[in-house]
Amino acid sequence: MNMNMNMKSIPRNYLTAYYPTVLAAIAGTIFVGAWPLDAADDTAKSPASGKIWEANDLNRPKPPVRDPGPGTEKEFAKPPSDAVLLFNGSDLSEWERRPGAREQPPVMEPKWKVGDGYFEVVPNSGNIYSKEKFADCRIHVEWATPTQFKPTAHGQNRGNSGVFLPGHQELQILDSFENETYADGQAAAVYSKYPPMVNVCRRPGEWQSYDITLEQPLFDSNRKMTKPCTVTVIHNGILVQDHVPIGGAATSGSIGLQDHYTPVRYRNVWLQKLTPPQTPQSVP
Repeated sequence: MNMNMNMKSIPRNYLTAYYPTVLAAIAGTIFVGAWPLDAADDTAKSPASGKIWEANDLNRPKPPVRDPGPGTEKEFAKPPSDAVLLFNGSDLSEWERRPGAREQPPVMEPKWKVGDGYFEVVPNSGNIYSKEKFADCRIHVEWATPTQFKPTAHGQNRGNSGVFLPGHQELQILDSFENETYADGQAAAVYSKYPPMVNVCRRPGEWQSYDITLEQPLFDSNRKMTKPCTVTVIHNGILVQDHVPIGGAATSGSIGLQDHYTPVRYRNVWLQKLTPPQTPQSVP
């Protein structure tokens, strides 16, 4: 994909145009569809076996592991001209905390550490959220899990953070390099719902990337949902979530980054607003 497209907005058929070439990059593996969500009980069904999976089931099949290769200049490209910059390399002025009711006086300013061109979770300091709210959007996030951790740390206790999608749930960030956990809780999972199609995590300390396309739900004039919210995710240049429905009725919201008690680092965080679909016109 051209990460530096110079345009005022991106049409929603952007996915159709570009993602087939990314899918072909999954070395020798073909996937059909994703894990369909049963919205009534927050379970997911395997398209192959019809098996119903409860959230965080340790018996759920793990995605195959693929080596994404080293990061490239294209993957870590500079923000395009129409991007909303959520990190300018030196401060967290685009972000805020949401202090609890018992915190007096409440502190809105993020307590996370800012380094040379990156920022880092300060454990137990709280999640941070973008001050601006977004609807349909493409989000670019680069992240790295810590290289040092306790020998006993494994599963969800290694390099855990997450991206809260605007108005919706979490896209998991985790050290999933040679680190077993439940399938719908590893890196690039829509947490507790959809495992990624492949595990393409790099080693701890190596920079990784997410390119997330979020399309908010649509409603008719009676507020009946006509299209669910969907998300597509490219992890380290490889398609891992393909237009999966994630539920929820929100049509906009803040982007959040999770404090899950480990010092995960972030850099080059930006967003492009997508053009909403046009209402079909009646034919005379």
